[in-house]
Amino acid sequence: MCRSAFIVHSSFESGIISQEKREIMPQLYETIKQQCQNQCELLIVSKRRSVAQIQAYYDRGARDFGENRAQELLEKAPQLPQDIRWNFIGHLQRNKVRAVLPYLYRVCSLDSLELASVLDKEAARLNRTIGVLAEFNLAEESTKTGMDKTQAFAFFEALRQFEHLIPEGILVMGPHVEDEAAIAAVFHEARALFDQLKAQFGDSRFTICSMGMSHDYPIALREGSTQLRLGTILFED
Repeated sequence: MCRSAFIVHSSFESGIISQEKREIMPQLYETIKQQCQNQCELLIVSKRRSVAQIQAYYDRGARDFGENRAQELLEKAPQLPQDIRWNFIGHLQRNKVRAVLPYLYRVCSLDSLELASVLDKEAARLNRTIGVLAEFNLAEESTKTGMDKTQAFAFFEALRQFEHLIPEGILVMGPHVEDEAAIAAVFHEARALFDQLKAQFGDSRFTICSMGMSHDYPIALREGSTQLRLGTILFED
């Protein structure tokens, strides 16, 4: 397991962190992109990273970035190119939706019909649609957000009522353990759930089985991930 996979960084200051302190890892980025090939997209988790670092990856062709805090997104997004595809990957409070939605390409952490309703209403107000991933807690860890697997089919059935939401798949986090077999089991279950949901509810846009982070992405790739969410491994702390 990556030694620094679970380090929490706390020196974010108004979106500006000196690039000298935290360099990007371009060679590793290119290597992982080659590993993904056409199987999956690579989402760079840019939370607590500077505008300069994000711009550096943008200049290398990256367009998909993930943020998990509304305020941080609101500070950074206006300073960066407009064609960045911002994915919201954290718990999104309903009272923050109106502020962040103009910047978002996708919400990856949809975990309630109440949030879906607010997203749909605000998307309608902006005369647009928004892609969404339903988040499930298959690891059954109390520290993780997300719905129970048993809610999946009823949830996607209920999403049909929201005309401005585009269901694109699911997001799952692996268990916080070092046992690779346990991680693989959760990802295998996630891919099976994704395939079942796609067969029943999906169309050509239902393509994202988002699983795999800096410490477990090779396992996720083997189990059929179509979106990796990588942060720590792509920055030299």
